[in-house]
Amino acid sequence: MKPILTAEEYRRVDQAYTGDMDQAMDRAGFAVALAGARVGAGYGKRVVVLAGPGNNGGDGYVAARYLRRRGAAVEVHALTAPRAPEASRAAALARDRGVPIRDLAAVTDADLVIDALFGGGSRSGLPPEVVAWMSTNVPVLAVDYPTGLDPSTGDVDDRAFRAIETVTFGALKTGHVRGQGPDHCGRVTVADIGIEGGEASMWLAEEDDAPRPPRTRRAHKWSAGAVLVAGGSTGMVGASVLAARSALHFGAGSVAVASPRADLVTAAAPELLTMSFEEAEERLDRFDVVIVGPGLDENDRDAVMAILGKASRVLLDAGGIDASMLDAAAEGPTEVVVTPHAAEFQRLAGVGGGAFSVRAHAHRKGVVVLLKGNPTLISDGSEPILVRTGGPELATIGTGDVLSGMIGALWARGLDARSAAVSAAYWHGVAGADLAKGATVTADALARHVGRFAW
Repeated sequence: MKPILTAEEYRRVDQAYTGDMDQAMDRAGFAVALAGARVGAGYGKRVVVLAGPGNNGGDGYVAARYLRRRGAAVEVHALTAPRAPEASRAAALARDRGVPIRDLAAVTDADLVIDALFGGGSRSGLPPEVVAWMSTNVPVLAVDYPTGLDPSTGDVDDRAFRAIETVTFGALKTGHVRGQGPDHCGRVTVADIGIEGGEASMWLAEEDDAPRPPRTRRAHKWSAGAVLVAGGSTGMVGASVLAARSALHFGAGSVAVASPRADLVTAAAPELLTMSFEEAEERLDRFDVVIVGPGLDENDRDAVMAILGKASRVLLDAGGIDASMLDAAAEGPTEVVVTPHAAEFQRLAGVGGGAFSVRAHAHRKGVVVLLKGNPTLISDGSEPILVRTGGPELATIGTGDVLSGMIGALWARGLDARSAAVSAAYWHGVAGADLAKGATVTADALARHVGRFAW
């Protein structure tokens, strides 16, 4: 997993650095120049570097010098003269290498703009000449953060640059991945400039952090992971079928639906076992994981309370996301995963779904919380894990039921609760993005498509 630091934590790391700051700035500017070259800043291309007075501006002067050497027509538009000593030296060296440096004024033609102004350090009351550049249609490459973006929260108070790529240093920061950060940062490249350290406030999941257990040679349908979905109230049978089908396609060996409309479940999906809530309570020992909530009406909640009290591993989703049901499930040794979206978490916890509140609620209740969104945030009471796969193609009814089935399958296949939530969220996003390449994403298609990524 990649560590994600708060902006304040990285500032402490930066201030504690005792190495050669001129060398670190040169590495930073070179990394920005490489990114500029990747997006087309080659021979004859016009590049405008917007430079602020601090070290962010210093990185811009270094990048200008390297791009000038590559043959690009580079000029620096400086908001003010450099104030940081390293930035002053970088500006002088750029000028000596033939880089024109002028005051930042009216917007001019360019093939690429490099935003090396504030690196997120200024968020409101920006000078009008800076705001004018924010309206340009020219591709923007941001240094550390796009100017105008809050480096801690990813919020934008007024205006901010929208970059196609952001080059940051040492580690990802919370502003890159939270709030409006992903919309304004574009692709985020982390460059190593020799400044390391800091305590992560959260972690970014990568493919290696999303395991999918194999089946043993002698596995059978009940040993390969058995999942029970309790829900499917009248008028909402489809949600329970989607969750169950998803679990089956994502590698569970046996999947059943407990529903007051078992007849409709059988008609829609004959590959699934069906039973009543009462029968499910009697046969719980056969199932590794119980998913409570897909298509569950509040009038049927009392009927599944007995299941919550006896199951050893419970996932609460949709109609199962209720404070009383969470308390009932979390009593005793039962392991619990709860998968709210932002509004459901607000109702459940009484606060908004930030990283701290999700972590605190998970710790207080002794459960794993998966907060759906982009990014998805998962915590068992320790530092949250972010999953950034997938995108707006998943914003369609029923895809949350598919995710629940995937978590249930991986949990039943042998992963622990948090790992199952992280891995399922990761592959849910991958499957959605893959399906979107050739068709509109719908939940029924996605429930089948996830099977491509089950192993």
